[in-house]
Amino acid sequence: MTGFIRSVTLILSTGIALAGMAQQIQIDKNNRTIAITTSDSAKAVADVARLHIGYLAYAPDAKSAYAKASDLSNAIIGNLKKAGVPDSAIESDSQVISEQQNLPDRLSEAEREERRYLVSQTWTVISSAKLVAEAWNIAVNSGANNSGDINWTLKDENSLQAQASANALERARKIAAEMAKGLGGTLGPLIYASNEAPPPPNFALPNDEFRGGSGGGEGGGLYGQKPLPPLVIIPQQVTKSATVYAVFALQ
Repeated sequence: MTGFIRSVTLILSTGIALAGMAQQIQIDKNNRTIAITTSDSAKAVADVARLHIGYLAYAPDAKSAYAKASDLSNAIIGNLKKAGVPDSAIESDSQVISEQQNLPDRLSEAEREERRYLVSQTWTVISSAKLVAEAWNIAVNSGANNSGDINWTLKDENSLQAQASANALERARKIAAEMAKGLGGTLGPLIYASNEAPPPPNFALPNDEFRGGSGGGEGGGLYGQKPLPPLVIIPQQVTKSATVYAVFALQ
């Protein structure tokens, strides 16, 4: 066939090649094709959680702020590790001690002095979705008073991305079949397909993942209170989208 498809084209512009194709499919009056670009998605319930935890504390000077930070930092991470969270599941995000320049006018002079310095620290804890509430509970009961944001994801995002691509291709096939019917023909085989999908982020659980356990929050909860039970946290659905460009023969 000398590289051409023996049918009649729907696009009569002679010599125009389809852009972005790994191998060019020539479009001319001897080439009868239907080209479709469409998108679709796939969903699954998250099985991995990236929990963001941290604390805020005030002090009259930098040294006192650092001392508070040391106590809070070691209590939070120490109790998480006692509960079975491995080092590989904890990532430091930020740690800052800063002098406060614009404290609220409603504060008294004594209160302003006590809040002259702010110290903050944040981490990301990687957990299975079903245990993220337990991990957060341990952190909060240990002093993590600035916590709770969760990024939901999957151990195997590639499978969900592949499903989204398959859904998009099936949608393209259905649209092309309706177009072929309207043109008085039938849809032939798929000639070419390309897929556009963003690369998945590296959110997978480490090999030695947090499997839950006891020991977190020992020594009392936040501000000396009795440790509280975990909140009810329900994993979100993860959605992956894909766009495909498909070319079918028209018979």
